[in-house]
Amino acid sequence: MPDWLISDADALLRVVISAVLTYAAILALTRMTGLRSFSKMSASDFAMTVAVGSLFASTTAQAEPSVLVGVTALACLFAGQGLIAWSRRRSGRVSWLVDNQPLLLMRGTELLEHNMEHANVTREDLFAKLREANVLDPRQVRAVIFETTGDVSVLHANDPDAHLDEALLLGVQEDIST
Repeated sequence: MPDWLISDADALLRVVISAVLTYAAILALTRMTGLRSFSKMSASDFAMTVAVGSLFASTTAQAEPSVLVGVTALACLFAGQGLIAWSRRRSGRVSWLVDNQPLLLMRGTELLEHNMEHANVTREDLFAKLREANVLDPRQVRAVIFETTGDVSVLHANDPDAHLDEALLLGVQEDIST
């Protein structure tokens, strides 16, 4: 049998113990720092989620880094994210530095081509998101927003008289050229 298919008992035990300890550390750190840790509400939250997954994988599947090094790195990530979140709440400048600004891709039935080009979004990408949101007719669309996390929000209504409350567009960049 090829060597890459098998492993010795010590290596398997190390993986099991590493996985349990690292997972327990992630749960404890999440409880200490709150639900925001994996919220994906901002680009830094998304980066945190990816980094935690990467650290979990490397700490459990390989002998190096050790569990202690992996857990220390996780603690640093959680602390850094907590510091960024705290700083964002207190300073608009920090928020401006670390967060992308949501971008309007569609206003009513109008495709904002310049904004789409800036965000590297094609018409096909946009129409796929409209389909995902169960839009049956472009006239249902009130706005499409490219969120800071990379998600696309499609605001639509079946009622042709329904209007979009401008408060929902607070902080959304409407024209990338300005």
